[in-house]
Amino acid sequence: MSRLLALVPLLLLTACASAPTRSGFLSTYDGLTPRSDTVRAKVEQRRDEAILADVRRVAIEPTVLVGPGGWLTPGERVLLQRELDAQLCFELSERFEIDPSAPNRVRVAITRVDPTGRAASVASAAAGFFIPGPLGLRAPGTLGSLSAEAEMLQGERQVVAVSWSRTATAIGTDDPSLSRVGDALQFAEPFADAVAAAMTPQGLKSRPIPKPDPCAEFGGRFRPEGWAAKFATGLYVPQMSGAKAEAADDGR
Repeated sequence: MSRLLALVPLLLLTACASAPTRSGFLSTYDGLTPRSDTVRAKVEQRRDEAILADVRRVAIEPTVLVGPGGWLTPGERVLLQRELDAQLCFELSERFEIDPSAPNRVRVAITRVDPTGRAASVASAAAGFFIPGPLGLRAPGTLGSLSAEAEMLQGERQVVAVSWSRTATAIGTDDPSLSRVGDALQFAEPFADAVAAAMTPQGLKSRPIPKPDPCAEFGGRFRPEGWAAKFATGLYVPQMSGAKAEAADDGR
């Protein structure tokens, strides 16, 4: 335990996000500029304010993977895609009508995933038990990452583009996990938040969740079972915290 505490200064120096990647997925990267109001993620974005002002309906295409290494299993790929699909649907449905026939298409790609260290996560969870507090301490070797890109297209014209990247912090609120994609799954929500904010026209206010919920296929928007599992174990458990499993006849 004393060794882990001695690493705190070093961990603070390494608690930064990796730079966004440019995978070639976006229709254009022209005009992307860094956001200065982000702390834990690296974000670049552009908006066509004139076109965006009239957007009220969007179609969300399924998330694809572009570039992540071959270490991901088919099951891990589905978990990541499903969670990004869910979080984007949750966020965008509070701003727009979700309509597959809408002229404004939202495209998303996962461009990089670094694994969460499972063995070291157990040590981190144990440290959290003996050193309780609002900020967790992550042992070296546990820090995963997620990089993703998103754009809104109207026809072939890019209306909004976002390049986003985040690496788990050694000291903070990122929970350790026994899943190799635990950090990436946790970052799906902040990524979706950033995308939704970039795609929200100026002055457009959030609306109540529609009924029936257009995102019902992903399960509940609030997932108390995941919080309960984290409280009991100190670990993020994607099977209890993530999106509802897709139907067996889903083609992806």
